[in-house]
Amino acid sequence: MKRKVTIPPRPTPAELEILRILWNRGPCSVREVLGELRKARPTGYTTALKFLQIMAAKGLVSRDDHSRAHLYRAAVAEEATQRTLVSDLIARAFGGDAPKLVMRALETGKLTSDELAEIRTLIDSMKETKR
Repeated sequence: MKRKVTIPPRPTPAELEILRILWNRGPCSVREVLGELRKARPTGYTTALKFLQIMAAKGLVSRDDHSRAHLYRAAVAEEATQRTLVSDLIARAFGGDAPKLVMRALETGKLTSDELAEIRTLIDSMKETKR
């Protein structure tokens, strides 16, 4: 019997902001998420709660309701979410041309020499595996 692979939906920008909080801090209450969101802009408690409830329904977060303050945790891995978003960007903005995306990213000129060295190392290791 084939296993059904479910791909979580692509998060909206606001949902991605909440996921980043959960990836960085780990499980959080609504109040903890709200405190982080308020660092960027005014946000109400009910807004944060509603986003978390919607995200739970979508499968982006899970909720632990064993304590008085429910804890929310990311139900999707950061790397998997990034891969999904990059794949979507490559398909939509670059017509499936991944090298063009890489070139545009490198052209921004906002890379340190350490970051460039890391990219070179990655490219070299990819060349080795292709041989």
